[in-house]
Amino acid sequence: MVQIGYTMMTEQAGPRDLVNHLVQAEEAGFDFSVTSDHYFPWLRSQGHASYAWSVLGAAAQATSRIPLMTYVTCPILRYHPAIVAQKAATVQLLSEGRFRLGLGAGENLNEHVVGGGWPPVDVRHEMLEEAVQIIRALFEGGHVTHHGQHYDVESARLWDLPQEAPPIGLAVSGEQSCRLAGHLADLVIATEPKPGLLEAFDRHGGSGKPRVGQLPVCFDTDRERAVKRAHSQFRWFGLGWKVNAELPHPDSFEAATQFVTEDDVASAIPCGDDPEAFVEAVRPYVEAGFGEVALVQIGGDSQQEFIDWSAKTLLPALREAFA
Repeated sequence: MVQIGYTMMTEQAGPRDLVNHLVQAEEAGFDFSVTSDHYFPWLRSQGHASYAWSVLGAAAQATSRIPLMTYVTCPILRYHPAIVAQKAATVQLLSEGRFRLGLGAGENLNEHVVGGGWPPVDVRHEMLEEAVQIIRALFEGGHVTHHGQHYDVESARLWDLPQEAPPIGLAVSGEQSCRLAGHLADLVIATEPKPGLLEAFDRHGGSGKPRVGQLPVCFDTDRERAVKRAHSQFRWFGLGWKVNAELPHPDSFEAATQFVTEDDVASAIPCGDDPEAFVEAVRPYVEAGFGEVALVQIGGDSQQEFIDWSAKTLLPALREAFA
């Protein structure tokens, strides 16, 4: 059966609300959860960007069953990989083994805040590969000293290590990232149901490893209201990651999406309260080979209604369709 996840989107709700929503999602029966890790929202209309790792620590204590995962953390600029390893090990301990560390090459939107410029994608992938090597070395225990092309680590050690290290997932969007994920990652992460991505992942060593996708949705009993909310907060989604990774500020995304219409958004994101529309939106992920799909309900103020509807209607419909 395909696992259906819940997304804590730090860009659209404050930290206390994010944790409360996750508690409700666990009670509603979602199979797993993921959280974004942003310094800025995509658009000003989203209005939030709390520190994901504090939210994860609180979520680990407030829940008891639901798995947790970063979707995704960038360990190349804003965070040094040695610090990412420490954070991940701590969350794994707090959650008693429920945590997976999702990593990616990041977006200028979040990483520009520490200065130093935004490297080209080839360099970002080099940095990501080296970062993963450092994180894995620290997960193994003992002191780590590393002087590489992009990072220095001087006699670092994780003093609180879980018995089982968090599995590492890598986000993919093309051949180069699939090559990295295939030989470096324990699982693969993607936000598009492109079969070619998973085929490339398998070709580079990923065969048999879990695949986790993500899908934006916008539940509302008034479909027109859902479409307007999706357009207001999520019209950036259709730009694609080659664009999304490069723009430096929410105002850049405002400008880049000024001609995106409500019809454009409604054709790409299921809106309203027809469960069949949501089932059909999940179907391409299942057919592409994803065993897990995390849903992102658009709008921080609409989470309670979405979770209630999911428990009664959506989750049963998805499980019946993809059992």
